[in-house]
Parts: sequence; C-alpha cells; structure tokens
Amino acid sequence: MTLVTKSIDIKTPVENVFTYFARPEHVSDQIKNDAVGMTVVPMDIKEGMGVGTTFRIIGDFSGKRLEWDCETTEFVRNEKITAKQIEGPFKQWQITNEFKSLGNNLTRVTMSVDYEMPFGPLGAIMDKAKFAKSAERG
Repeated sequence: MTLVTKSIDIKTPVENVFTYFARPEHVSDQIKNDAVGMTVVPMDIKEGMGVGTTFRIIGDFSGKRLEWDCETTEFVRNEKITAKQIEGPFKQWQITNEFKSLGNNLTRVTMSVDYEMPFGPLGAIMDKAKFAKSAERG
C-alpha cells in the first residue's frame, strides 16, 4: 500500500471549503501540475453530494492515462469526505479529505490517497518508478 498525504490552509471558513470539496469535480483542482492532470466527472449525485455519490476519475500521470470509478463512502459535514474505487485499474484506491477549522476564516484541508497498484511485486516496482512520484508532486 502507498499513502500520499498533503495539507493546505485556505483562508475561508470550514463550511465554505467543505461545500466546495463536496463536489467531486473540485478535488481535481488541487492535483494539477506539469506531471499530473486529472479530471473528475460526476456520474450519480446523491442528496447533498453525500454517501452513494459516484464519479469517474480520468488521470494522466506523467503520460500514463488511468480511469476509475469511485463512490463516496463517508460524508461528515464540515469534517470528512471519503471515497473509494469501485471499478478501475488499482487493486485498491481510497481518498479522504479532512477539514479542520483553524479559526473563523481559516481551514486546513488534508487530502490522503491510499492505494495499491495491481500486478503484485511488478506493480509495486512500477509504482515506485513512476506513479507515486507523480502523485506526490500533485
């Protein structure tokens, strides 16, 4: 398993930040750079973007295109959103966004992606060589 975690502080109240991140397509805004491009397409939106919402991720990781479908599995307003892969190339893939108010107008967002590449030991080698480095830069 590989775990990639990044945190950012946003000068906005937690309620506004959470509402923005609750829309799956906005998560990709945080993961763009020269090596990683990502698009998130909502598929089936549940009430309030909560548990059961499904979406497709289309990613370009240093020239390697991957697509996978996800479902929101945990949705705690102003605190946490978790989604996992339900179909796609990974043996396992899960993203968690956690939100912490640091005051009236400051929010820390911690994004963690926990994944396992397919193909056993060969997948682990491929991950270390290419995918993990791209994901960490994002």
